[in-house]
Amino acid sequence: MASGMLSMCPTPRNTPNRPIRPVRICVCGDEGTGKSSLITSLVKGVFVTNKIQPVLPQITIPPTLGTPENVTTTTVVDTSALPQERNNLAREIRKCNVILLVYSDHYSYERVALFWLPYFRSLGVNVPVVLCANKSDLATGHSETRVVEEEMLPLMAEFKEIDSCIRTSAREHRNVNEAFFVCQKAVTHPIAPLFDSKEAALKPAAVAALQRIFYLCDKDRDGYLSDKELKDFQIRCFSKPLNEADLNHIKDTIQKAYPDSVTESGIDCQGFIHLNKLYSEKGRHETVWIILRAFQYTDNLSLQEKFLHPKFEVPPYASAELSPEGYRFFVNLFLLSDKDNDGGLNEAELASLFAPTPGLPASWVDSSFPSSTVRNEAGHVTLQGWLAQWSMTTFLSPKTTLEYLAYLGFEPSDQSDQSITAALKVTRPRRKRRRPGRVGRNVVQCHVLGAPGSGKSALLDALLSRGFSTTYHPTIQPRTAVNTVELPGGKQCYLILDELGELEPALLENQSKLLDQCDVIAYTYDSSDPDSFSYIPALLAKYPHLEELPSVFIALKADLDRTTQRAEHQPHEYTAMLNMPSPPLHVSVTWSSIQEVFVHIAEAAMEPSTAFPRSEEDVEGKWMSWGIALGAVVCAGAAAVMIWRRVGSGN
Repeated sequence: MASGMLSMCPTPRNTPNRPIRPVRICVCGDEGTGKSSLITSLVKGVFVTNKIQPVLPQITIPPTLGTPENVTTTTVVDTSALPQERNNLAREIRKCNVILLVYSDHYSYERVALFWLPYFRSLGVNVPVVLCANKSDLATGHSETRVVEEEMLPLMAEFKEIDSCIRTSAREHRNVNEAFFVCQKAVTHPIAPLFDSKEAALKPAAVAALQRIFYLCDKDRDGYLSDKELKDFQIRCFSKPLNEADLNHIKDTIQKAYPDSVTESGIDCQGFIHLNKLYSEKGRHETVWIILRAFQYTDNLSLQEKFLHPKFEVPPYASAELSPEGYRFFVNLFLLSDKDNDGGLNEAELASLFAPTPGLPASWVDSSFPSSTVRNEAGHVTLQGWLAQWSMTTFLSPKTTLEYLAYLGFEPSDQSDQSITAALKVTRPRRKRRRPGRVGRNVVQCHVLGAPGSGKSALLDALLSRGFSTTYHPTIQPRTAVNTVELPGGKQCYLILDELGELEPALLENQSKLLDQCDVIAYTYDSSDPDSFSYIPALLAKYPHLEELPSVFIALKADLDRTTQRAEHQPHEYTAMLNMPSPPLHVSVTWSSIQEVFVHIAEAAMEPSTAFPRSEEDVEGKWMSWGIALGAVVCAGAAAVMIWRRVGSGN
């Protein structure tokens, strides 16, 4: 209804998040209901007694004091109900944003349900309808309440497309401007997505959106909006402070329906939802829309696409990482969500943390999170594991991280730039891997390749500091593990280890993607299995482009008896033949020294030139330098002997 609005918040100001649009109003109804008189009264400001032409030409109303601030122009189109004008009527209805359906007596009222609303449906239009009871000056003895209860509410219950209703009189200029204002608001602030009038309740999508808003405004995550949080919320949405009188009025209003929803800590989510339900019930759904749009919601109650997926390009051979601001956000989110302060996020805490999102990212589900990252003895995700998981997600899919930053309420510190991309940064491309020097990156990815049973899964478990299992389970689906590795000098980086499973051939065949994303290859074999190493030369022969990536050779299961490999060359011979900087590393995941392997892998990724086969020139150059050095030593020795002899003969 257009009347009886609840006064709880100041009138909302226009904000950048409110959509700016033109509005096209199609005025429909039976002949003689006063459609043209309403339009003329709107334009002239008074009732026109002279005869008016049957159908007025369309008029355009520029923004005025009585127009919503987010409406640029309003076009009002008059129509005829005559049968011969039916085609033109249908064309105008299909072009409009809202329909003002006018009736004025019992006959035209009956026609609303019997003809007009079914006719709109038959055209397939999906626009709001504002029902207008005109000529209220002639309806003597019909009170506002009676008209609403007996005429309007039954129609609204039957036809959900009716957005609102209003009584007008063109003759007395009663509610004329208001009728068109209601039409404008039906477009800019539609009630249909918010409120179910039949059930007298907010719709599930609206409730979900408001729950997320409550969660984001509850900065301390105590389940209540404190006075300060409410005042911050008010400033964000309405750009005006909330005075104590309005604050107390809000609390009193909520308390009448839900006494337990208002405490010393503030108002709970139930009370917040109820408050917005009252706004919708009382015709103040504009207030609800201002709140929703301040938090980037569209008319269909989804988050804005450009907000969820802002433009963020990662050049080839570069990668995305969390910026210091991004890391701070996820650290604070972890600390706020760890309610029992045990240093880990359990299932309930994770569920609460991801409540304002669609759930865990799909990539996390695919990687069997939380098994992909570091957990404590109770199996709860630690802060180290939490940051490692997001570091990996940002590296592999920066758009996923940006999407969840939006859902979780990241706000950049720079108020002049509200883009959530401030939480990310782009590294420098590392196209020339063979050139000496370190890459400017903190997250690196390593594909672990090797024969089945060589110990790849155990290596990933060791990265996560998990105990060794003697039970062998072949890896079918790709598996990922991520953790921090401390490099020489104290600097840390995030190391991602990938076991490719049955997708190994497809992933290795995609040369461009492989070279773009992967930083280093770890070739593993079981030093106790004579048939294990032969897998590696065969793999390199099949995929020669693997030689374009830095590589590390690792002999696993060194705690078992070493055996001769059934291969054309033994591992140390093979790596020597390739001119690798070092022979295979012999380790066991059961040894504490296994951590040195991860350092070695990370260093190979951070300084890739050290993990490529040395060229013949490098080898010859090294021998030449050794020869020069040896020659210099010999010459120096001979000179010393000569000097000693001369000194001796002088004596």
